[in-house]
Amino acid sequence: MATQTVTLTSTKEVQPVKADKSTRDVSKCPTLGDIKKAIPPHCFEPSVAISMSYMVRDIILVAILGWAGLQIPRIETFWIRAAAWILYGFTQGLIFTGIWILSHECGHGAFSKHRVLNDTVGWFGHSFLLVPYFSWKFSHARHHRFTGHIEKDLVFVPKTQEDMASKLKITVNALNELAEDTPIVNAAKLLFHQLFGWQTYLLFNVSAGKQSRVRDNNKTSWFNQRGSHFDPWSVLFIPRQAIFIILSDLGLAIMGYILYLAAQKVGWQMVGLLYGQSYFWVHHWLVAITYLHHTHPDVPHYAEGTWNFTLGNLCTIDRDFGWIDQHLFHGIIGTHSVHHLFPRIPFYYADEATEAIRPLLGEFYNQDKTNFLVSLWHTFKTCRWVKQVEEGATRGVYVWAGKTMEK
Repeated sequence: MATQTVTLTSTKEVQPVKADKSTRDVSKCPTLGDIKKAIPPHCFEPSVAISMSYMVRDIILVAILGWAGLQIPRIETFWIRAAAWILYGFTQGLIFTGIWILSHECGHGAFSKHRVLNDTVGWFGHSFLLVPYFSWKFSHARHHRFTGHIEKDLVFVPKTQEDMASKLKITVNALNELAEDTPIVNAAKLLFHQLFGWQTYLLFNVSAGKQSRVRDNNKTSWFNQRGSHFDPWSVLFIPRQAIFIILSDLGLAIMGYILYLAAQKVGWQMVGLLYGQSYFWVHHWLVAITYLHHTHPDVPHYAEGTWNFTLGNLCTIDRDFGWIDQHLFHGIIGTHSVHHLFPRIPFYYADEATEAIRPLLGEFYNQDKTNFLVSLWHTFKTCRWVKQVEEGATRGVYVWAGKTMEK
């Protein structure tokens, strides 16, 4: 449901969704070829030196913070020591997230032009963060292939109000009443969403579309049918990819053993404080970033027949997280639209590429500069399920149903 303006910006107030501004004429979407022509050619040329310099920088920052964390137990005052651990976990979580994002660049081939280097760096980086590198690489590529598709996308695909009402055995009108959860209930749901959304996605392929699997196998178990990223024979992967899923699992096993050895040296409590809390911060940021890149009350999803690659990938939203995004998150929050169209563009050219395509995209470029965390809360409350628009040129478009965003 895109607006009729160039961007979906918000400052003091988020405007309610209006029916006459909820859809755009999909026939006016520029072609992928025309969009690519607008981008300077050098933006598609990753540099090993530049990419590696960022990775080395982040590793050094992790090491410095890790050393600082080892000094915290020397603080005698409990409250100061507790505050130091909280500050450490938050800060180290930001740096860990930067490594996650650089490893994500490897998975797309944007880190360098060398596949072996990309996969080696990405495997080490993601394994360090207990992410199954190849498993994620394969499923994430499918997410990019079908972004915005109401059935084939793998990431934060909304339920239709008809499906939800049928599942709960209630009417659509009764379903809409469920959107009015109390703040406490919404807060509890959001907390689970942020702390465990990533793990449940890896284990059970939650939030994926009905046709997100690459194959069906009726002989497999319920667990296999859900699509686990840890299962070499999961329905998320084709048989020849099984060896790479095993390599992903091996990386996790090695990292788990390293953590075990560290715990024998310094104790599990110290490992939890040094690594565990930062791990949860990383996946809080990962879930929040991905969710807000693909969820906005003014941005639609498309059905088969209306969807195409360019239109679907223009269902992404660029957002703003200031200094942290620019210097620690490698710009991933503010330049996601161009990344989705051309994932091989390295992050250090993404700003330039974004500015190059914005005039051409016009109303198909989505941006929201609402405070990132405030937007997380209001989007989570508002974007619950979608309904299909059945009229005219907007047939095959799914728009958000229910409450308007209000502060």
